[in-house]
Amino acid sequence: MNDRSPHPVAGLEPVLTTSELAAHLGVPVQTIHDLRHAGRGPRGFRVGRELRYRVSQIQQWLAELEGADEARRQGDDGAGR
Repeated sequence: MNDRSPHPVAGLEPVLTTSELAAHLGVPVQTIHDLRHAGRGPRGFRVGRELRYRVSQIQQWLAELEGADEARRQGDDGAGR
């Protein structure tokens, strides 16, 4: 039996592959690679040749992106007025 979505194990945090993360975000896999290469992507770790991303790290990264976007929008609201 080769089940690609293993059952959660008590005490272990779920992780996503790069492909799963890209699909979840609705972006190409290359976008995730490009963001990581630029130092702006989520923290991950290697298991063999494949990168894995902890769900908590993804949530933290997304929160940081949202915060930066909000700060940028607030700065743009007062610009040029």
